[in-house]
Amino acid sequence: MKDLSILRTAEGGTSLDYVDPIFPERRLRLHSALPAKLTPETPLLFVHHGVGRNGRDYRDYWAAHVDAADLFVISVEFPEDQFPEYLWYHFGNLHNEAGNANPRALWTFGIVERLFDQLRVQGITGQQRYGQFGHSAGGQFVHRMLSFGYRDRVALAITANAGTYAMPDLDIPWPFGLGETEVDDRSLAGLLGFPITVMAGTADTKTTGKFFPKGPRSMRQGPTRWHRAHEYVRLGHQAAERLGVSCAWTVIDVPDVGHDGRLMSEAAVTVAAAALHAPCSQTI
Repeated sequence: MKDLSILRTAEGGTSLDYVDPIFPERRLRLHSALPAKLTPETPLLFVHHGVGRNGRDYRDYWAAHVDAADLFVISVEFPEDQFPEYLWYHFGNLHNEAGNANPRALWTFGIVERLFDQLRVQGITGQQRYGQFGHSAGGQFVHRMLSFGYRDRVALAITANAGTYAMPDLDIPWPFGLGETEVDDRSLAGLLGFPITVMAGTADTKTTGKFFPKGPRSMRQGPTRWHRAHEYVRLGHQAAERLGVSCAWTVIDVPDVGHDGRLMSEAAVTVAAAALHAPCSQTI
């Protein structure tokens, strides 16, 4: 078991390599940011970077705010050479390059829960639940992770400026929907009842650049990332109406912000702090 204590003992935070026990040959990188008055009861937030795999930058985006927000932030970096391209990160390793399904034990979505377990076992956090913020590719990782039940100990989930979504529709095949997966109407209802916060920069409307998903299945979700965010939440409420359940999803527009990880992180600070400091946020 790797000693993770430096994540909370190094003044201001630090970075270190980390290996998940399910993927012993693949190295992750953890970057922490600490408030000055850190205690075991300080709320914990995992931050997920975009396609640039720049976890340190995302830690730094939050580091300027951890004192005011009283948050312990760990940015989880999936290096490109260790977890290449979208299959391992954006889509959670549900399938291999040949399109064959991987067993659930090999899904990278499970890395976050196992890391949280280690942080608790080592006394680095005393929290029973944690928050998640993901921007761009990280937003894809976060909402797809939640779609498969990895949410029992999640107190807050923010997906910001995602390029595509696993729409809450069992007739749309994975990864652009939840069809042809283990998700059924019952598990979909559970997902819809979980309070996902979708953040969308109103200026995130550029369709140029190699990282904007513009294949036919992506374009069916909307012409821009902003449109796709609203379509995801709209379809969630539509699915909930069909199933006769409530949908707890909300969308927050961030005025005049484009595809910018720093500015979207800054906009998410107050949302994250309010949710993670709520009295019920750490109950099971």
